[in-house]
Amino acid sequence: MHNHSRFRMAKGAELLGRRVDSLEMQVSIPLDDEGFLGRQCPECSLIFRMNAEEYKALPEDLTLWCVYCGHHTGHSEFLTVQQRNRLMRAVGDLGIQMVGQGLERAFGRLPRGNSRSSSVSITYESQPFYPRPLPGISEEPLARVRTCPGCSVQYAVFGEHRYCPVCGRLPATSVAFDALEAEKARLDALEALPHEAKALLREQGVFTRNWVDTMENVVGVVEALASSHFRTAVPNAEDLLRGKGNIFQRLDDTADLFVAAGYADLRIALGVATWQRLTENWATRHLFTHNDGVVDEKYLTKVPTSSARIGQRLVVTDEMCRRTLNDTRALCEALVALAP
Repeated sequence: MHNHSRFRMAKGAELLGRRVDSLEMQVSIPLDDEGFLGRQCPECSLIFRMNAEEYKALPEDLTLWCVYCGHHTGHSEFLTVQQRNRLMRAVGDLGIQMVGQGLERAFGRLPRGNSRSSSVSITYESQPFYPRPLPGISEEPLARVRTCPGCSVQYAVFGEHRYCPVCGRLPATSVAFDALEAEKARLDALEALPHEAKALLREQGVFTRNWVDTMENVVGVVEALASSHFRTAVPNAEDLLRGKGNIFQRLDDTADLFVAAGYADLRIALGVATWQRLTENWATRHLFTHNDGVVDEKYLTKVPTSSARIGQRLVVTDEMCRRTLNDTRALCEALVALAP
């Protein structure tokens, strides 16, 4: 039997006692400066962080969700690589000492002194063990803390996400507004770059590509929100949507669909000017998605006030993107207000 009081453990590792035929050990996991704990998905390997106090208060048999891919399993499976390395160092230190104690007991039972009848001589000399400090935890710091609208748990992500780590799939409203914030942050990040870096990226077309991506992405944000909201609010939604294709990519068709289901007209809620700008934005997105931004007759039909001519390529700007984000936010708010 091992005497656990004889084991030397590094700071942060503590032997709690014996449980049946094993030793119970506790290894501390350092938190970041904000008091958050890293979690790493065993499926997609991406890291997110959770408020440690809230995490500690959760049930021991908690099923944790990956905020990115939605994989869910026991929370103990979400150790990060650095946390696992720290734990394995402590386990390794304990194992070395347990083996050492076992050898001491075994050699302590061997006969002492020289024996002429023995053809094998075994010598064992034990050495004191001094554990090295456990590896620290140095993971990516927080950028922004999210709060789940359902369970109120606080967590931080480092990429696009769709799930709360505790209660699973996030509401479509939360996903939509978070996506719009991410688009704005992307615009701000490029503008904040040093002049030399900005000049190089502009020359390579990175700014233009980023602006075009924003114009395309907001359509996807609205499509997902409108689809989810309509299906939740309208009992016979599937019957009304049958055979209509990607109707939520089309602004006027989306507005007509809600009106037909008995809800207010989005066009009236937003006003003529905002709706017209949104119509132009959606037409711009369609042009870049399907015609590399080159103006065609279909675009001019949608945007009759445009000064562009057929064959020209539209130019998207940072100002256009920011106005589009503001108008899209207003559209999302109007969608949510239709059927709270």
